[in-house]
Amino acid sequence: MTCKVLLVDDHKIMRDGLKAILQRSQEFQVIAEAENGAEGVLTTRQARPDIVVMDISLPGMNGIEATAEILKTCPQTKVIILSMYDDEHSVISSIRAGACAFVLKKASEVDLMEALRSVAKGGSYLSPQVSERLLARIRRGDLGDKAKTNVLDALSPRELQVMRMVAEGKTSKEIAVLLNLGLQTVRSYRKTMMKKLGVRNVAGLTQIALATGLTHPAAQGALPE
Repeated sequence: MTCKVLLVDDHKIMRDGLKAILQRSQEFQVIAEAENGAEGVLTTRQARPDIVVMDISLPGMNGIEATAEILKTCPQTKVIILSMYDDEHSVISSIRAGACAFVLKKASEVDLMEALRSVAKGGSYLSPQVSERLLARIRRGDLGDKAKTNVLDALSPRELQVMRMVAEGKTSKEIAVLLNLGLQTVRSYRKTMMKKLGVRNVAGLTQIALATGLTHPAAQGALPE
């Protein structure tokens, strides 16, 4: 029986590459595509794929947030996260959101197919590099370093979403439009986050976002006013 797949990535060349890989297999069929998180959530609800292959870095709603939204209404759908980064925060946040697999974009076609087959059978998968890195941390006894991994636990999912966008250089007006929130609501989120995290400005929020892996240097823009 063919497994139905939805591809969610903001780069068409990436979606085309994934589609070409899956077309060589009789096991999986790409039934739909989406180019951002919100569209991925909507398309999942409409097309009901068996598996969603989701980029972690998406405009607006990122892949982790989209995964959590998808599983609220489509719990039978399995999600595979694709990422350029292998930091602990990205991996753990993806799994906590409900993803069944975390695959690095530098992984081979063999790794991707192994992840798809494992998830299709009800299993899970982590790229070998990720598995080795987490295992090494467990052996060192520092995986539970609360100072590093739990600093964001005081924030709500919406606050984390706003914080990531702030750290990526988006203004309050841009965030309000992307998240369909009032401008004053976004400004209120910023003030609350600064108070919770003990920082005084956007630069402080950005430093914490980078240190915890909530965002990455390549995703940053100018600091918002």
